[in-house]
Amino acid sequence: MARPARELIRFEVNGDWHELAVEPRTTLLEALRYVLKLTGSKQGCDKGDCGACTVLIDGRPQLSCISLAMTAVGRKITTIEGLAEGNRAHPVQDAFDLCGALQCGFCQSGMMLSAAALLADNPRPNRDEIKQALSGNLCRCTGYTQIVDAVEVASGQRDVPERDERPTTRRK
Repeated sequence: MARPARELIRFEVNGDWHELAVEPRTTLLEALRYVLKLTGSKQGCDKGDCGACTVLIDGRPQLSCISLAMTAVGRKITTIEGLAEGNRAHPVQDAFDLCGALQCGFCQSGMMLSAAALLADNPRPNRDEIKQALSGNLCRCTGYTQIVDAVEVASGQRDVPERDERPTTRRK
C-alpha cells in the first residue's frame, strides 16, 4: 500500500519559521514533537480531552493532538519552549514554581500556556475566570488550588503563599 503524499507546509514556531513535509493526516502535535523535537507539549489522550498538548496558535490555546499540522500553515505557534522571554522565565512559569502549583508536571506546559493566554487577554482575572480558562486542562495530581493561586500570583493580584502554605511536594 502506498504512503499518502507529503505536503510542504510552513509555519512559525517560537519565533522561527519552519518548513516541513508532512502527510495530510499528521497532527500538529506529531509535527512539533517528532519532527521539530519540541517535546514540551505532551501526548496524553490523543482525543482532545486532557489539554496536555495545548499550544498557542496566534495567541489562542489550541489542542495540538486534534489539530492537523496543515491547519497551522502561516500561523504563529508558541510551545512551552517558547514561552520564556529569552533567558527570563515568563511570569506564569515563575508563579507556578513559587506556588508549587504542579506535582508530576505532565499537564504543566498546557496549563501554563492556557494561563499565559488568559493573562494576555485579561491581566486581572477573577478566580472563576481563571478556572474557566483552565477548564480544558486536566490535572490528576493537585486539586487545582495551587494552580489557580499561581495564576493570581502571575497577575499580581496575590502574594506568593508563605512557605507553610505551600504543598509538601515542593522541591527545596
